[in-house]
Amino acid sequence: MTEQELISKRIEYYCNLHKMSYYKLSYQSTVPLTTLMHIIDGSTKNPGIFTMIKICNGFGITISEFFNSKEFENLEFEVE
Repeated sequence: MTEQELISKRIEYYCNLHKMSYYKLSYQSTVPLTTLMHIIDGSTKNPGIFTMIKICNGFGITISEFFNSKEFENLEFEVE
């Protein structure tokens, strides 16, 4: 699974956990809905750290909580 897919699945997980639509997450996080949808559909390959922090704020969690999962622990990044 790619990094983009992992981020998308994690956003979906927290939306389900908080019974939150993407529209509501967009509103609460102040991330434009189009930006959020591009992250979810994978067309944004590398969402910025500040965007991810805003998304986490929308969920009421820290960025550490968002990335605290086995899937992210097993990622290996290639240096270009």
